[in-house]
Amino acid sequence: MPERASLRAEALDLFALSAEVDTEIAEVLDRPRFAKAVTAVRRMRILDMLRNNAVWFDPVERVTDCRDAKDNKYLELALAAGAGTIVSGDSDLLVLHPWRGLQILRPAAYLMQADEHPE
Repeated sequence: MPERASLRAEALDLFALSAEVDTEIAEVLDRPRFAKAVTAVRRMRILDMLRNNAVWFDPVERVTDCRDAKDNKYLELALAAGAGTIVSGDSDLLVLHPWRGLQILRPAAYLMQADEHPE
């Protein structure tokens, strides 16, 4: 499901990245759990797709609203990008929905919403 959500976002929406978020995504993809499930070549293709299709931002507004301080970088990126939605499976982010007018949705909910309101 997360792959379908990223393909939908690539086609219709905007990927926003910051250096901090990019670093975390790369680190997560290198964890043993992903290394067992996804080949190194495919993990690199995922990173390349994200990086090449993203609009890069350098967040300046710092927030401390997330109960997991490491996840504040996603909120900061969303603010810098003027995002309307954050797509995440992280419960520390999901519990904030809605946050400052932003939707915070699981990938399945994001896809369902997209199916209900096709562009």
